[in-house]
Amino acid sequence: MSEGGTKPANTKQLRRIDLNLFGVFDAVLQHGSVTKAAQALSITPSAVSHALSRLRRMFCDELFVPSASGMQPTRYARELASDIQKGLEKLQLALMAKPFLPDHSDRCFRIAASDGITTLILPPLVRRLTKSAPHVDLRVFPSNRTDAVRQLETGHVDLLIGWFGRLPSEMSRQTLYHEEEALVVRTGHPLAHGKVTKERLFDYPHAVVEFTGTEENERNGFLSEEGVERRVWIERVLIEFKDKEVHLVGRAAVCVPHYAVVAPLLQATDMVATLPRRLALWLTNQTQVVLLDLPYSPMAVDVEMVWHRRAESDQGLQWFVQQLVASAADVV
Repeated sequence: MSEGGTKPANTKQLRRIDLNLFGVFDAVLQHGSVTKAAQALSITPSAVSHALSRLRRMFCDELFVPSASGMQPTRYARELASDIQKGLEKLQLALMAKPFLPDHSDRCFRIAASDGITTLILPPLVRRLTKSAPHVDLRVFPSNRTDAVRQLETGHVDLLIGWFGRLPSEMSRQTLYHEEEALVVRTGHPLAHGKVTKERLFDYPHAVVEFTGTEENERNGFLSEEGVERRVWIERVLIEFKDKEVHLVGRAAVCVPHYAVVAPLLQATDMVATLPRRLALWLTNQTQVVLLDLPYSPMAVDVEMVWHRRAESDQGLQWFVQQLVASAADVV
């Protein structure tokens, strides 16, 4: 196959084209990897490889070639990319215009959220979907990816859930629920006895959940990237004293990108963790951790849902948003 392939013009060939192939083309183009494309599409790498083989035969071109930095598009693939992406977007808009009937739909909704949020929301959400939309599927992706908003823009994710500041103008947002911070330690921790003060808090190391890892452009718990501000950690005490010249120095002994490991860390050490209050309450019922009385006013944040404005007319997605709102109301 040569890099300068020839576009097929046979009408009979066009009738046999599988539109799913173009989704694979776009995913490989976006991710530069067969494995990552497979993960984004929720299919196997071998299925992606098979689809690429069909695409290569169809276009008489290699389309993507292996390199040290991943699968690189050929010149012809780059020429095709814009038309294929525009075609997929038009097809998506056409599908969104169809009436959405939950009890008959087999649609797959894709959301990106932290494990702390999904721990609380998924059980009531899936319970609702099972009753009202039994054939609807759900795919959940981690929101700690630095390109999470890019995933939203390209349509690989329908909704992004988290804590946000500034967002691009093409994004819509809606508050899912309000959240406050809470301090958590193991049962029997010295801080669980007596009055909790800021001075006592700084006697112990802290475990910090920082969704995207340590970033150079992070400030006051926010990460700024391409017009987007996302809160990547919620640690009021450390933030307050980090930017002030005071005699107290807090230590973030362990920073992790997800909440699942916090409870085991606390139970094995004398560490302190600041968590969203709803998640903290859930953990007290599931593990050997307890809440502390805050020695300061709690920081409040809005947990929001974000989607691309082109989905405003998507009846299915707007229905799904309402299911999320109703599910959040079920969480204590």
